[in-house]
Amino acid sequence: MEEAGMKGKVYLIGAGPGDPELLTIKALRALRAADLVLHDELASKEIIALAPPGAEIRNVGKRCGQKRVPQESIHDQMIHAANSGLAVARLKAGDPLIYGRAGEEIEALCVAGIDFEVIPGVTAASAAAAAAKVPLTHRHLASKLVFLTGHHCAEKEQPDWSSLATDSTIIVYMPGAPYSYIAAELRRAGVDKQTPCLIMSQVSKPESQVRWTTVGQLPQTPPLPAPSVLLVGEVISISSSFR
Repeated sequence: MEEAGMKGKVYLIGAGPGDPELLTIKALRALRAADLVLHDELASKEIIALAPPGAEIRNVGKRCGQKRVPQESIHDQMIHAANSGLAVARLKAGDPLIYGRAGEEIEALCVAGIDFEVIPGVTAASAAAAAAKVPLTHRHLASKLVFLTGHHCAEKEQPDWSSLATDSTIIVYMPGAPYSYIAAELRRAGVDKQTPCLIMSQVSKPESQVRWTTVGQLPQTPPLPAPSVLLVGEVISISSSFR
């Protein structure tokens, strides 16, 4: 804990997809030194339990259809705690810089003059590919990675899928269900209906589930529970599980 009268520090920590063994050493050190832990809904209980016994734990997560903690409230809590001299662990599932709203929190901390550090984490796409034993890039099949999300803020336009068709591995976070919309957009972008797909739910956790399918079969593919990630591309065909 900081000395009285001194500002504390905020750590924007990537908690990874859920498996505590995928947590980085730096993230573990920051978490174990925290006075206050503000964690997302998807941060695993096993990782939250690594906080020191005296730390205050607050769930500031957001889930569709459930009570939400406003983003501005999260900003206020981080800033107030840091100004009180506390070490704050802002614990985010996956990597905070990939669909983790870290940009908004970085802006708020900068405006408030709060010292902070970003500690990256293993993102769901990397963990899902590793679990499925497929690469995300391949010198003969995919030289590009395209990250998309199935959820967008109301005022934001839908992404342009037209440039996705060639030489890419496409990763869709929060694909939603059914998958017919995404399948239609992929086909409209020129992605062949035989292109392999991998859907994985609860990545890296014991309850993880996986579906092997193709773009053409996506609309009929039974949905998996959230959180999930969809990987699309010829690299999927490398796995013996797909053949």
